Amino acid sequence: MSLSKMFKSEDGTNYVFTFGLVSTLFLLWGLCNGMIDVMDKHFQDYLHLTKAQSAWVQFAHYLGYFLMALPASWLAKKLGYKGGIISGLMLVSIGGFWFIPATYISTFWAFLLGVCLIAMGLTVLETVANPYTTVLGDKKYSAARINFAQSFNGIGWIFGPIIGGMFFYSSEGVEAAQAQLYIPYLAVAIIVLIMAVLFYFSNIPDLNTEDEYKLDANSNESSKKSIWSHSHFSGAVAAQFFYVAAQAGIFSFFINYIVEEIPSISQSLASNWLFSGRTILKEGSYFINETGATFFLGTIGFPLFLLGRVTGTAFLRKISAHKLLGLYALLNVFVCLLVVFKIGWISVAAVFISFYFMSIMFPTIFALGIHGLGVQAKKASGFIVMAIMGGAIMPKLMGYLGDTYNMSISFLMPMCCFVFIALYGFNWQKLSKSTDNKNIA
Repeated sequence: MSLSKMFKSEDGTNYVFTFGLVSTLFLLWGLCNGMIDVMDKHFQDYLHLTKAQSAWVQFAHYLGYFLMALPASWLAKKLGYKGGIISGLMLVSIGGFWFIPATYISTFWAFLLGVCLIAMGLTVLETVANPYTTVLGDKKYSAARINFAQSFNGIGWIFGPIIGGMFFYSSEGVEAAQAQLYIPYLAVAIIVLIMAVLFYFSNIPDLNTEDEYKLDANSNESSKKSIWSHSHFSGAVAAQFFYVAAQAGIFSFFINYIVEEIPSISQSLASNWLFSGRTILKEGSYFINETGATFFLGTIGFPLFLLGRVTGTAFLRKISAHKLLGLYALLNVFVCLLVVFKIGWISVAAVFISFYFMSIMFPTIFALGIHGLGVQAKKASGFIVMAIMGGAIMPKLMGYLGDTYNMSISFLMPMCCFVFIALYGFNWQKLSKSTDNKNIA
């Protein structure tokens, strides 16, 4: 199958340009999320916080998603996809500009407020853009399209830690880094204003998925059924809660894991160009420091995440989405066990491999959850995005395990999350009562 067929509807309309434009939004929130993931260690150093306390960054971020998810779905229904996108971009811009006074206030709550405001804007964009990609072409490629769009999200996630690391960590010390924390967010604020103007003058058709379960407000059956009566949707809300919990925990404590758990490296390797300036000498041995951990997050971790999205898009044209989701989640259970057992470099490699297998989970759960919900997909999208609150709650548990035991043991938290996701994936066809063995690819 040629790639172009993914963007052609049954009536022959080609939505490739619209898809490309909407995909820039995925790049945007990947960039913002990537910067958040390297912020924890900065505040641990600057404010002398424990790992559990620094997880308030994730709490503020995902609280924004929780608070804005249902209003975002209401905006999408009232303003359409185009109006919803522009509203989200404006809110992100407000959050970005807030980081200027927040830097001068220089207290934890001020930064958390900025993180929350940006997340609220991103919530609107995700609530609108995720379901929108599923309708920009033939419905049987809906999961493949959303995964392809999320590949752009993976690109943003690569550059997010690199950009964040440039400003959140400084060779001149943590005070110098604190003074320049607003710079990347100011750039984001300006860029999204330009994007809002671009979307305003672009043609964004308001499309909906096929109403397979007769949930249309105008349907005679609508009074008898609701989105919550379908187990594949309610299961997706729970699965998304646990997926984002696992993802947020692994991403946000990646730097802590590398700094605290990785084995020492030789002096010759430490002087190599790849590690130069990215190591610290402790008790006669060389270990990777925060700058090095941030660098490898952006050059190995998130590129593997992106590779998973790209290859996942290809696999989803051949393999049922729910089966691939179940398989990847099961493999990540095994990968997390390797980390917990603390087997030297094997465990370190396992942390990186987890990025690859997490890659398809968010968009695939999303596509499986809104499958067949018609115009109610916008409302369902809001609840699935609200489930992102898992990223606010569960990382605090992972941080507690890290404080109490060590960062290797803390991977028990994401391991349990992946168990639930595997169960959802393997049981999706039964939950959805789908008679199509191929379902959505």
